[in-house]
Amino acid sequence: MIVWILILISLIALLLRFGDKWAQVLLGIKQESGISVSSVPSDATVYLDGEEMGKTPFEDKNLQVKDYTVKIVKGEAIWQGKVKLISGTVTTVGRDLAPDPTSSAGEILTLDKGRGLTVVSNPTDAEVEIDGKSYGKTPITLSIEPGERTILVSHGNYSNRSIRASLPEGFNLTVTVDLALAEADLTTISTPVISQTPQVVVKQTPTGFLRVRDKPSLSGKEIAQVKPGDSLILLEELSGWYRVRLANGTEGYVSSSYAEKNPLEKI
Repeated sequence: MIVWILILISLIALLLRFGDKWAQVLLGIKQESGISVSSVPSDATVYLDGEEMGKTPFEDKNLQVKDYTVKIVKGEAIWQGKVKLISGTVTTVGRDLAPDPTSSAGEILTLDKGRGLTVVSNPTDAEVEIDGKSYGKTPITLSIEPGERTILVSHGNYSNRSIRASLPEGFNLTVTVDLALAEADLTTISTPVISQTPQVVVKQTPTGFLRVRDKPSLSGKEIAQVKPGDSLILLEELSGWYRVRLANGTEGYVSSSYAEKNPLEKI
């Protein structure tokens, strides 16, 4: 009897250690897991498989072990993704919410049995630093000693993402990171300074004025008249015609035979 009891205890221990699903089926033991959700800004609504669960920061450690569709909503800012919950662990979801998905960033931290650290990113080929030391590019799996770690993920044209995580003994930590597009630094962009504008001057004409037409053709409709000596803003040079803007803002075409380009003048 003692031997049989010892065998039964051993079987139960093995099932609990290596066979969560078999333990649930054979022994009626329900495996539980948890999720922790935070967001910036906070007080965002959290949905699991379409069911409203609460506001961020949100945590529930009595959930069924399975994959969930997680949605976080704050005004017009929405994030949604698949999250896998592991028996006996808490999966952490952190999001910086933004109405524009390209400006949204975040990470999912998942623990599973094993050892080390795995970093996956969107976009891929992001640089990974751990505690200030460079290790390579994503996706990457590393043999890292347990303990508190600071993980920095960076990629050109994207904002850096720094994550503080605890790597426990006997587990592999998978960090899945979404990076947000960085805002352009306009101070570093060199652009030409426009301090002058090209002009044309109306020459003498047989009629004492020059017609401004709605298209670069003699068949174009007359939309205005200008006098010899008038200066017009030159917008475009065409064959036999100038597209110009008058002082009142009217735009049209004048014959290049009766107008000549003026030296550039400062605005």
